[in-house]
Amino acid sequence: MPELNTPTAPEAATASLPRFDEFGLAPPILQALTEQGYQHPTPIQAQAIPVVLQGRDVMGAAQTGTGKTAGFSLPIIQQLLPHANTSASPARHPVRALILTPTRELADQVAENVKAYSRHTPLRSTVVFGGMDMAPQTAVLRAGVEILIATPGRLLDHVQQKTLNLSQTEIFVMDEADRMLDMGFLPDLQRIINLLPKQRQNLMFSATFSPEIKKLAASFLKNPQLIEVARSNATAERVTQIIYKVEEEAKRDAVVHLLKQREIRQVIVFSNTKIGASRLARELERAGVKASAIHGDKTQGERMAALEAFKAGGIDVLVATDVAARGLDIAELPCVINYDLPYNAEDYVHRIGRTGRAGASGDALSLYCDKDARLLADIEKLIKQKLVPVELEDFHPRSGRGERADRGERSDRADRQSDRQGDRYADRSERRTERGPRAASAPIPRKEKVDPWFLKPYEPAAPAVPTEAKPADARNAKTPPKRAALLGGRSKG
Repeated sequence: MPELNTPTAPEAATASLPRFDEFGLAPPILQALTEQGYQHPTPIQAQAIPVVLQGRDVMGAAQTGTGKTAGFSLPIIQQLLPHANTSASPARHPVRALILTPTRELADQVAENVKAYSRHTPLRSTVVFGGMDMAPQTAVLRAGVEILIATPGRLLDHVQQKTLNLSQTEIFVMDEADRMLDMGFLPDLQRIINLLPKQRQNLMFSATFSPEIKKLAASFLKNPQLIEVARSNATAERVTQIIYKVEEEAKRDAVVHLLKQREIRQVIVFSNTKIGASRLARELERAGVKASAIHGDKTQGERMAALEAFKAGGIDVLVATDVAARGLDIAELPCVINYDLPYNAEDYVHRIGRTGRAGASGDALSLYCDKDARLLADIEKLIKQKLVPVELEDFHPRSGRGERADRGERSDRADRQSDRQGDRYADRSERRTERGPRAASAPIPRKEKVDPWFLKPYEPAAPAVPTEAKPADARNAKTPPKRAALLGGRSKG
């Protein structure tokens, strides 16, 4: 598991750290850790595990990549061991621990860790998230599981379908809580909390704790122990951060240049938009780079296939939106590139946290142009660190005009596809902007044809002839009034 310290860490660096066997963890758990070569916990694990084992509520804050998942999953498994059994009855396997995550990728990663740590115990665990068929998930839930990892939306789907009962939940974990609020999950979180028993242990782990998060924590945590192993919003010390100043239209070429110059074979490139991620992946493919995109418009199957291909080395570059900024735990990821600086400064911390994990070193490269000045200032204010943009060495981009035309043509195609999917207002607005000066010029007045009859002088109309009304009166008198046929108004014969 890459989230734990690697067994190759120097002895001098681990001499002062405790060992996992000093926490009183059961032999089956220690056996699973030993088989993976792990003996020493990370700082967040060393501080969190003893407190969680005491049954206290916890607010754990640590920078991304320090092993928060093991900090709560290992003591949870230890606490649930008295309930472990091999019975086939679903009633003997109620959900006793619920772990909520904001994204599918993070849920899947946490589920893999929990399954690895509990492999030698009878405890059952599963994960449920959207984008997948509910039938297999329902079958597993009805068979019974002690540890459930879920995203909020799919969890409520199962509750509504009555395939899930949370009345015996003893431990509730909210992982990456700040991201949940950013994604608008607060109403769902409140509904889920109301479904849980009043007496339970609550754990909240995240890389950052904003005032909103602290307010949410105060609403359901009881006298929590605050655990912080790094200052708020700190970036990993082993991550080298470099900001390259390039023109907007030259960013694609800059990514290709960095990949070739540094000979990078595995990198995540972050884009702010879904269309931008797909477009960049296609452009990198045309440049001879094995790339794939992952974002919210991709099906869960497509996203998982792209991740597996990336981990297996089938593709070199994974172009992602912030849906993948958390939950991707890839061993020895050497580099991440910010194609776009994030709109939310906190996302910068999580993006670059994909590299430099578990004590390893990594590079975080960002592309910057003049319009990004405010975004860069927000990032510097958050991380309390000055990032000075530098010129990219030996970089000679293609002709700006040709690149802009190429990008414009692809933008038109992407916008038309977006229009077909329902985003018509944004599409029409963008196309009007692209038409430029012609669209901004005043409309040419239309010349109306003039009928000569309207130019004649006024002539009074001739007086009406009284006798002309008589034939009409006579005709009206002879014509019988119309009646509905169903009422018997039609004459017989």
